[in-house]
Amino acid sequence: MIFKAVSQIDGKTEKSFFLEQINVYTRLVQCFCEKNNIEFVGSTDINIENELKEIGIINESSELKELKSLLGENYDCFETAVKVAISNKPLVGDLLDKLYNSKRKEMQKEAAKKNNMTLVDFFCGAGGLSLGFLQEGFNVKLANDIEDVCIQTYKYNHPELPSNKLIQGDIKQIVDHIEEYIDQEIDIVVGGPPCQGFSEANRQRVIDDPRNKLYKYFIQAVEKIVPKFVVMENVKGMLKVANQVVEDYESLRIRKNGKVYSYKVAYQVLNSQNFSVAQSRERLIYIAIRNDVIKEKKITPQKIFEQIEESCKENKQYILQDALNDIKALDAPRVKNVNEIDSETTGKKIDVNAYENNDNAYLKLINNGKNISYVYNHKARYVSDVNYEIYDKLNPGDDATDEKIADIMPYAHRNHCFKDKYYKLHADRPCRTITAHLRMDCHSHIHPTQVRALTPREAARVQSFPDDYLFWGAYLKTYMQVGNAVPPMMARGIAAIIKRYLG
Repeated sequence: MIFKAVSQIDGKTEKSFFLEQINVYTRLVQCFCEKNNIEFVGSTDINIENELKEIGIINESSELKELKSLLGENYDCFETAVKVAISNKPLVGDLLDKLYNSKRKEMQKEAAKKNNMTLVDFFCGAGGLSLGFLQEGFNVKLANDIEDVCIQTYKYNHPELPSNKLIQGDIKQIVDHIEEYIDQEIDIVVGGPPCQGFSEANRQRVIDDPRNKLYKYFIQAVEKIVPKFVVMENVKGMLKVANQVVEDYESLRIRKNGKVYSYKVAYQVLNSQNFSVAQSRERLIYIAIRNDVIKEKKITPQKIFEQIEESCKENKQYILQDALNDIKALDAPRVKNVNEIDSETTGKKIDVNAYENNDNAYLKLINNGKNISYVYNHKARYVSDVNYEIYDKLNPGDDATDEKIADIMPYAHRNHCFKDKYYKLHADRPCRTITAHLRMDCHSHIHPTQVRALTPREAARVQSFPDDYLFWGAYLKTYMQVGNAVPPMMARGIAAIIKRYLG
C-alpha cells in the first residue's frame, strides 16, 4: 500500500514520505481545479473520515486528531483537497488512484488474475527496467532496491505490485530467504547489480572481488529462482570481465524437480538511441537462457541479440529537441536553497500540462499514446552568478575549454581532466548520456537554448520515462533516480523479443 495509517508511522523516513504523499495529493487536486476552472473550496457539509479510510491515512476516527497534529497548518489545505475530490469524483477519474490504498488493492487483484509472464527485478531503482517489461505484458512478482527513495518512486508508479513484494533492503537477505518471497515459477530475472571491482580484472576474478558482492548475490538469486531468462545490465566498462561473467553463468548446475538446469549466456553493448530513446547511452547487456528453453524453443542468447538488432532497424531515432519540445520554458533560480520551492518561473513539482494535445511523436511514444494532463518534476536548478555567465556564453557543443569562458572558468587549471564538466547540449542530436552525477551538479547537461541545466523531467523524457512518472524525494535525489535508470523504451525493446519465446 502507498499509505500507512498515521498512527502506524515509524521513524523520520516514514514520516517524511507520509507528508510528501499528503502534499502530492493536495497538489494534484489543486492542479485539477486549475485545469478545470473549479474553485479550490470544500463544502462544510462533507465529512472526510470515510474517504481518509479509503485512502489509508486513518483506520479509526480517533486517529483524525493525530493527523491534524502531524499536518499542523497544512491540514486545512489537505482537508479542502479531499473535499474537492469527493465533490468531483466523476471528473477526477483515476487521477488520484495511485494514492488510494483501496484502489491499489483493486489493481493488485486484477493483476493477480492475469496469467502474464512473470518477472523479478533486483536493484530495481526507480523502475525503468520493470516499466519497459510491464509495457510488453510482463507481471512483476518481486522487486528490490536498497534506496528508500527509489522504493517510494517504484511503489507509487507501480501500484499493481503488492507492498510486501516490493522490498527495501540488502539483496543478500532476500536471496537467503527467497522462498518467503517467491512461490511460483519465474520467467525472467532482470537487474543491474553494481560492479566496482572490474578494474582489477587482470589479477583476480570479478566474482571473487569483495567489492562485487552484489553481483555475486545476483548470480545466487538466479541460481535459487532458476528463471527461464536472465537480463543483466551494467556499464560498458564491465566488458573487461565479460568473459568471466559468462563463466559464472555457464558454470551453474541447478537440480530442481528431478532435473538439472544450466544456462547459456551472451553479451553485447546496446545503445539506447537505437530503441527510439532521445539519448546516446551505451549499456552492456547480458542475456542468459535456461538449457531446456534453448532446446524447446530452438533459440540461443546470440540469436536474441540478433533479433533485437533487427527489430531496432525499424525504429525511428529521435534527438534531444524532441524531448524538450512541448514543455514550459523555465528560468533558473538565482537564490540558493530554493530548489524545493514551487514557482511559476522556475517550475513546480506538479503542474498542469499546457501542451497536452500537441502532436509530438516522441512524447506519444514514451507516453504510450496517452494524453497526460499533468507534468511532474519540471523544476529548474539553482545557478550561481558565475555559472549563469558560463551557461549564457557557451554555444551548443562548447565545453570547459572554450576560450569564451577562459577568464571565468573556476576549474581552468584542471581542464585536462574536467574538460566535460561544463557542456552545452546540441538540440539536433541525441542527448549525451544522462548520469546519476547530475545530483552533484548539472554543468555537463546545459540546456541548448535556455540559460539553465536540464530539469529532472527533461532528463526523464530523455531517458524515455512517461510524463506522469513521478519521482519522489528531495529534488537532487530525483536526478540520481533518473540517471541510474534503464531507459524504459530500451527495456521494452528487449522484452518484446524475449516474450516471443515464453508461453
